[in-house]
Order: sequence, then structure tokens, then C-alpha cells
Amino acid sequence: MAVLTDPEWAALKAALDAVRSPRRRPMKDERRTVEAVIWRLRNGAKWRAVPVELGPWHRAANLHRRWAVLGVWEAAFEFLRDAGHPDLAEVMLDGTSIRAHAKAAGAKGGP
Repeated sequence: MAVLTDPEWAALKAALDAVRSPRRRPMKDERRTVEAVIWRLRNGAKWRAVPVELGPWHRAANLHRRWAVLGVWEAAFEFLRDAGHPDLAEVMLDGTSIRAHAKAAGAKGGP
């Protein structure tokens, strides 16, 4: 199961290599794990719903969480943006899939 085309992966791999520490250990199945993260974010599914062809869901979840804390995703996006990828006209957030907290449902609050 391929989530990214070879040219898309090449661009993303170059961005990730540019923003990560050169002292890091080589990641086992890096492309498959990153594709699992992308699959999950595109589909809005739970981590456990990641297809088994993309590797263990917990590896992808841990990678996503760790890179979010370290700022790797933001730095990679900035690298791609500066290189002309992606075209920001193609990036869109669908607000219908974002759930509000239960307390934001309009109930009266306070005294």
C-alpha cells in the first residue's frame, strides 16, 4: 500500500533529512512508518485503524508524537514551503471533521 508517490517521498525525505539531527539512528522502515502517519492524518481514523501493511500502529503514533514535540513536522513543512512544495492553494483544513469539546455545545455555564 503506497500512500505517497516516489517523487512525493523523495521531496519529503529530503525535507526530513534536512531538519533532523545528523546524529540520529537510521529508522527501520522509515518510509512505511511516515506513510502510516500520513494515512492516519488524511483519513482521520484512530491510530489502531492504520492498515497493517503500513506497519505497527504504535510505531507510527510514537513517531508522530515525538516529531511533533521536537518540531520536526513544522520544520519539514517550512523546508518544503521554501522549496515550493506544497502549493498552499492545495492545502485545506476541513472544519466539518473537527469536533468541539462537549462543553462547547452551547449549554449555559457559570453561576
